[in-house]
Amino acid sequence: MATAEAGPLDEFQRARVELVRGQITFASGHGSDAAPLLLKAARRLEPFDLELARETYLIAWGVGNIAGHLTGRDVLLEICRAAQALPLLPDTARPLDLLLDGLALLPTDGHAAATPALQRAARALADMPVEDVLRWGWMAQSASVTVWDDEGWHAICARQARLLRDTGALAELPIQLAGLGMARSWMGDFAGAAALAAEADSVAAATGSRSAPHALLRLRALQGREAEARAVIEQAAAGGPSAATCAHWAAAVLYNGLARYEEAAASARQATSNTFDWFMPVRALAELVEAATRAGDPGLAHDALERLAETTQPAGTDWALGIEARSRALLSEGVAADELYREATGRLGRTRLRPELARAHLLHGEWLRRERRRVEAREQLRTAHDLFTAIGMEAFAARAARELAATGETVRKRSPGTREELTPQERQIARLARDGLSNPEIGAQLFVSARTVEWHLRNVFAKLGITSRRQLRTALPEDGRLAGRA
Repeated sequence: MATAEAGPLDEFQRARVELVRGQITFASGHGSDAAPLLLKAARRLEPFDLELARETYLIAWGVGNIAGHLTGRDVLLEICRAAQALPLLPDTARPLDLLLDGLALLPTDGHAAATPALQRAARALADMPVEDVLRWGWMAQSASVTVWDDEGWHAICARQARLLRDTGALAELPIQLAGLGMARSWMGDFAGAAALAAEADSVAAATGSRSAPHALLRLRALQGREAEARAVIEQAAAGGPSAATCAHWAAAVLYNGLARYEEAAASARQATSNTFDWFMPVRALAELVEAATRAGDPGLAHDALERLAETTQPAGTDWALGIEARSRALLSEGVAADELYREATGRLGRTRLRPELARAHLLHGEWLRRERRRVEAREQLRTAHDLFTAIGMEAFAARAARELAATGETVRKRSPGTREELTPQERQIARLARDGLSNPEIGAQLFVSARTVEWHLRNVFAKLGITSRRQLRTALPEDGRLAGRA
């Protein structure tokens, strides 16, 4: 770039130099410096290549969101206003145009104004061309996440991860794997989330880059094993703004599971304080409502609920309205609370978000017990406990068990079975072998030798008590949970 810049350049070429400089700065991990550079490049590109200018504004928005307060609200608002000043979208607007249109409205006009545009973008992004996936596809999942579209979020991450694997685009692959791992953890597929996190680490190690810890943070928080979760949380908290926000969110989930509500509220306040991030802090608001209510701070809980409803009401999905109903029930009494809890379990029961459904049953059961409706409380708490146990949410399962004991019911301890636990890499290799990949194909995807794959598979067979790859379909079903040995 420096060599090119030293030569005679026209204005379009100078704009391209600014674009490359911004891209290099972002790739080097300096997001707060990259956003203004990309904004400058986009402005200079407008007279020469409007499509490239739009793409650059979109990347600048994403970089500014990741950098958070380090970029500064003024820079992000400048990006939004510059994008809004572009010529009106044609009838044949591209997915990129629709996404930029919606995201640019978030900081300036709020969720209610941005949601219709982002919902249109989410539909258009479902089958975006491969060349777009390679250039700016890491921004695509933002539309579905913002409008609380759980199925759309999972689908677009799964498709893009597959496309990036097929094209060998290793630099972008860990980002999509992190998004897909996060989506799988929301659905309670902990084995799948762990495998994706391990794959992201493998790719990052092979390319000398870093993988986002978001999926692993969410997974460890939901599993509720404090020592394991805290190790990941503390490491991520020392990272950039996005990783730190996710770490505080994970800590809030962990401490809510452990029923340490003051610690959960403190972590949730930190997670929701970053007003430059329209994704993770919004999800952490539900944790703040629960923690603040239990910690005896209804004012803080009401404020968090108001902020949450500003995003869930425009979205109108079962995920959004189910989480809102569950949160609103915590701050309600009598018949209203009962109806809201039932609305929450009904809506979340229509989704694949099993951890959130289980938590709704738990909160309803806790409320019923305090209302001295013990028979009804036991029904809700048993459902919650069974779900938590099946998913692997140990802290929340223990919380449900204590509540059941308080109703006078004895909780039967589940037998852990005789199988040994697979390591994340063993689980990942077992899933790929189950799906029909050969040892060389598995090795190529995970950047290990075929001999290493064979060694891991021998360990897998020994732990599962099987003798062939064919038996993996029975021992490792599609949902990722291991079947017990005979």
